Amino acid sequence: MDLSADLSTGERIRVLRESRGMSRASLAQLCGRGTDWLKKIESGERELRSHTLLLRLAAALQVHDLAVITGQDDGPAASVPLGRIAHPAMPAIWTAVMQRSLTSSAPAHADPAILQGRVDQTWHLWHTSEHNRTEVGALLPDLIRDAENAVRALDGDQRRAALVALSDVYRITGQATAYVAPAEMAWVVADRALAAAQDADQPAAIAAAAWNMGNILRETAYPEEALRVVNEAAELLRPHLDGAPEDWRGIYGALQLHAAVTVAREGRDGDAWRYWDRGDQVAKSLPANYVHPSTVFGRANVDFHAVSVATDLRKAQKALGLADDLDPDTMPSRERRARLWVEVARGHLQRGDTTAALHVMQMAHQIGAETVSYTPSARTVAAELWRSAPRSMRQEAGRLAELVGVSTG
Repeated sequence: MDLSADLSTGERIRVLRESRGMSRASLAQLCGRGTDWLKKIESGERELRSHTLLLRLAAALQVHDLAVITGQDDGPAASVPLGRIAHPAMPAIWTAVMQRSLTSSAPAHADPAILQGRVDQTWHLWHTSEHNRTEVGALLPDLIRDAENAVRALDGDQRRAALVALSDVYRITGQATAYVAPAEMAWVVADRALAAAQDADQPAAIAAAAWNMGNILRETAYPEEALRVVNEAAELLRPHLDGAPEDWRGIYGALQLHAAVTVAREGRDGDAWRYWDRGDQVAKSLPANYVHPSTVFGRANVDFHAVSVATDLRKAQKALGLADDLDPDTMPSRERRARLWVEVARGHLQRGDTTAALHVMQMAHQIGAETVSYTPSARTVAAELWRSAPRSMRQEAGRLAELVGVSTG
């Protein structure tokens, strides 16, 4: 955004904070300081001399150049390590999420069935598009606003149906903005998905939102909380499974696989395979061709997760053996197929086979370019290949790194 040259550093911080919908307390907490400290900085009562604190403020405000905050643009650019990957869809999504209206502009005839249909189509696009973040990201701002408006405009059973759709909207927002959204927005999105599902009082929607919350917790280094959330959701859903729709069992199975990966990353071998076995049993109880619409739980995804669990447990030989027995084409999700090949590449790297790792990473990128470019584990593999590739493969490894967006400078 354009800021007047007459603004002081404190005034710039205030304008940037307010434009992002952040409270003073939230921004101060992200910097490890109190609200009163930030108030004095913004008012000019206190001068901000610490370069470290300037960097923290810039990162929290998602500002790439310190000159935007200091107003001193007569020297070399001072870039800010944001720790997240930029995506052009984020500003519009941020605005829709963080600056939502408190009043409804929805027509009185808002139809939750039509809204849910749009959400389902968006999930389908997420799983089938090579450029899923870009294409889904373009749809999300209007979808978020329409879902929020529908919930405010409706009542009774129609409102509960709209709440389920709203929860679903925030779940796919969490998926599409993973690793590119500022941390505070990721938490807001996950919490709104869960709150809407609980307001609807629909067990399957609550379980799906908990699965999403578990993703956020696990990726922000709270594995114990992630496990607690998905286990509680599974227990909530369990009494309803007899005679329940297939998708209710599907999300129950997805919760088991989520737990399997969570504990595998903690090195808990026995627990990881026990959770995986539970997911496997759920898949066996469903039709062979069943696929959950958002989590893609089903026979193929259970088998794909076995590779992930083995890789996270650093059992490379087992992971690669399991991968050899898979038919990737049985998985309808392009996004999930790309992530499978990233896991296989990790397994090859664990064994020191850079040639095979590079080959399957190239396959992963061909299948889902944005899945690879915006997933930290994939970027880590690409960077490792660039560093460790022999001279004969250096050019190919460099080309992959550039495609993924990893610096080779």
